[in-house]
Amino acid sequence: MGKRVLIPLAEGFEDLEAVTVIDLLRRAGLEVVTAGLEVGPVKGSRQTMIAPDATLDNVLSQDFDMIVLPGGMPGSQHLADDERVAGLVKKMAEAGKFTCAICAAPMALARAGVLQGKRATGYPGVIEGANITGEAVERDGNVITGRGPGTAMDFALTLIEVLEGKEKRDEVEKALVR
Repeated sequence: MGKRVLIPLAEGFEDLEAVTVIDLLRRAGLEVVTAGLEVGPVKGSRQTMIAPDATLDNVLSQDFDMIVLPGGMPGSQHLADDERVAGLVKKMAEAGKFTCAICAAPMALARAGVLQGKRATGYPGVIEGANITGEAVERDGNVITGRGPGTAMDFALTLIEVLEGKEKRDEVEKALVR
């Protein structure tokens, strides 16, 4: 069975980050499951509508290798305030799975307690409780964070590399002609 990645989508997600991560991970052959916090389509901060594959409630008992939280406001706040998301992040971190977030969404990782004592990056000024480096992408163990919309492609490529290796990352990146 291939590696599975969960991407929870909350109203007000950052469109560029969510779509870039979903797209690139699927190009790498990963099974990406998008899950809305509620039933129905989810609207991004730039009005992009995404029909998630499932609701978060429907996938809580499933196994995933990685969870990726897209940023954006108020989407990141909704993720940070959702007890199901916090519980899932904690459970995955305890199981040695990857917990990842970009832009403002690392606030949800911080709320779940997984950033304590870790190096992280994110949208300037939104995260506390970690060693904020300001790098485009930061990896500390199984916690991977991205700075913002402009780093979404680098963030997604890093996720591919940790799950599938450098060769797969390079293959996906080459096809992007960037």
